[in-house]
Amino acid sequence: MATYSSAIPEHPLAATRPAALSSPAEAGMRWYHYVAYFFGGAFLANFVPHFVQGVSGAPFQSPFADPPGEGLSSATVNVAWGLFNLFVAYLLLLRVGQIDLRRGSHFAATAAGFVAMSLMLANAFGRLHGGNL
Repeated sequence: MATYSSAIPEHPLAATRPAALSSPAEAGMRWYHYVAYFFGGAFLANFVPHFVQGVSGAPFQSPFADPPGEGLSSATVNVAWGLFNLFVAYLLLLRVGQIDLRRGSHFAATAAGFVAMSLMLANAFGRLHGGNL
């Protein structure tokens, strides 16, 4: 009769993996995944003001206004633009890469894009709404 060990064997590639990488998934990460996470965070930040203003029924700036980025677009246009930004963020974060926000490097790249876009939006919209004091 055969006996089975309850010990879990080590992964065959574990010996060849650099110590700095914590998992096989991390070993498959390429530089462009981090670029995708950065821009995914930026698109996620751009989703927020357009969607919130749109569902609130307020006209707001959009690239489709006249002049672009300064004139006002309807609430419906802003909801659509916000949802488009959310979709692009989804593609960049979950389709180009396999984001895991528990990993510090994934979170940092996404947060950097989110913060950068948030500050740019605050500056651009502050100019138009009197928020740049």
